[in-house]
Amino acid sequence: MKTQQPWHTAIWFKLGAATLLLAAFTGLAFAMWLENGAGIFLALVESGLSWCF
Repeated sequence: MKTQQPWHTAIWFKLGAATLLLAAFTGLAFAMWLENGAGIFLALVESGLSWCF
């Protein structure tokens, strides 16, 4: 019986790291939106672009 290839483990490691990085960036973007969302929305209202949002 053959064992798993080392490249197979490396692929899973890279996919896991990419998923973790994407989750961290998504969480950061959501936190920034919660902090600055009202100001961004009011700036869009003032310029008349809130209907696009």
